[in-house]
Amino acid sequence: MSANPQWDTSRALGVARFFHLACGVRDACVTPFLTLYLRQLGLAAPWVGILMGTKHLIAAFWAPFCAFLAKSYQKRRVLLIGSLLGSVGASLLMVLVPPLDRDPGYQSCNGSHSVTAMVPPPAVALTVNVTSAPEPAPNYPAPSLPAERSTGVGPGDGFREGPGESGQEPFSRLPSSFVGSIQGTRTTSRVLLHPITSRVKDTPQEGAFRVVSPAHPLLAGGTALASPANQSAARGMAGALDLSLEGLRWTFILSLGSMVVWELLTSPLEQVADDSLYEYLDFVDATDRYRSLWIWRLLGMSAGVCGISALVGQLDCFLMTNGPRGVVHFYGYSLVSTLALLVGIAFPVPVYRRWEPSCKMVKALSLVGGDPRLITLALTVFLIGTATSTVQNFLFWHMKDHESTELVMGFSVSLGLLGEILLHPLKTRLLRKLSRVGTVGLGLGCLAGQLLYFSFLWSWWSVLPAQLLSAVSHGALWWAVGASIEHLATPGTERPLSAVFRGHFYGVGASLGSFVGGFVVMHFSLAVLYQSCCVVLLLWLALFLSIQSTLPQERTINHPKLLAVEASDTSDSEQGTERDWLVKAMRDEHSDWRG
Repeated sequence: MSANPQWDTSRALGVARFFHLACGVRDACVTPFLTLYLRQLGLAAPWVGILMGTKHLIAAFWAPFCAFLAKSYQKRRVLLIGSLLGSVGASLLMVLVPPLDRDPGYQSCNGSHSVTAMVPPPAVALTVNVTSAPEPAPNYPAPSLPAERSTGVGPGDGFREGPGESGQEPFSRLPSSFVGSIQGTRTTSRVLLHPITSRVKDTPQEGAFRVVSPAHPLLAGGTALASPANQSAARGMAGALDLSLEGLRWTFILSLGSMVVWELLTSPLEQVADDSLYEYLDFVDATDRYRSLWIWRLLGMSAGVCGISALVGQLDCFLMTNGPRGVVHFYGYSLVSTLALLVGIAFPVPVYRRWEPSCKMVKALSLVGGDPRLITLALTVFLIGTATSTVQNFLFWHMKDHESTELVMGFSVSLGLLGEILLHPLKTRLLRKLSRVGTVGLGLGCLAGQLLYFSFLWSWWSVLPAQLLSAVSHGALWWAVGASIEHLATPGTERPLSAVFRGHFYGVGASLGSFVGGFVVMHFSLAVLYQSCCVVLLLWLALFLSIQSTLPQERTINHPKLLAVEASDTSDSEQGTERDWLVKAMRDEHSDWRG
């Protein structure tokens, strides 16, 4: 142990590992399931896209600005503690947002006789399960439309009866073609039909039926109208029709306000913590140990996403009152944030740092504008953010349409994270064999393949095999991007340049993908969105590989010049990077290459 506790490297790394682990668990509690919760609030795809796009946009620009202020005024620890403390309360604001349907129905978690009736907006699938003694198969009424059966919502649909009203009176003002009946295991209920077309889909469970409102086919030439994959398009169109409802406006506005406050408080945390730890280790020349800390965050996310998924199914029944399912995610987020807050008090933050120029971000941006290789890499990262955001926003919607549980969703995320960790020992060999450009091409190809595969999902479990490709489409792809940035950056701009790529270019791409993706889902379908992203990535991949030979040759370090500079540099007392022999030689070589 070091005699000076300020530079106790072992203790600092131990605290940093636990902090990254806690933050990984915290993020996994909510981030993967946030769009699913917004959907359960009653928001359609366009409005979910706007919310997520705003979230990415705030993170892209607000986090670097806060990190700059915290460093300039030596308030990093204050920002860390404030961000963690504020996120505890800000996350709970989402629990207070009223759902579009304030009376989602009765849900019983115990007992042999139970009825589950969750009522979504119009044109959304409704599932009604009735558990009772064995009875003959239900008899359905004659079709009200050609080739379709009459159907609608049942007694648990949220149409409450007023004083003196019978169960049929709420529909008495509607045309008779809109009203039918469903013969259940014990009773017959008057139901409201979809104004265009509806049908009943029998389920294997005894005494259960599923009301399905079809939408346009996701895939040309054969996708059934009432297939689960088409329900997302139906939800989008229904949400578009409901924009004039006052309840939806309030749900959207309150969700937007809560997410903006939440993101303003939480987005600076990761960058400030990383900068603090890196500078702390830089004082003792231990920055090589900084590179392995990301694994702890992935381990935390992998464990957290499975753990919270298992808890949701057990605790939601006891914590949910009139709100949608999923409040356990936010309670878990707040609880783990409190734990991370205790660790953050001991997080290593350097108390002194020699003065350095504060315009490194501007230098990094100017460097990108003057290097064709960095420009193509920036466009690649932008498209990666655009495509990845569509998966993060709507893949769980697709899985939910195929009757997937949240535990399966969490396991699918964990599968990709663990694959990335297991592939990491092969990182050096992979980059050496394929080169940086080849690894980027491989990652883009795998990402395009995943998107195409997702558009053809046929069951709740079918997403799991494709998640194994995340080790390449995310892990190896970002390793190659990081290696390219380090190779093309000038001395002293590696970290600012990496922050620009991961923050600005990726964040703006994810924001644009969220904005556009929601409207594509509304007007077309999720499958069309994924297939479009696949085509764009493949086109860019072909262009990216074809223009590599036309770009300027990569510069190399002239090692004889390094030795000559080292021999001539006899002043060991001069300070700063301007007198460093390696920096001087690299800058001379860079100026020769430019010339």
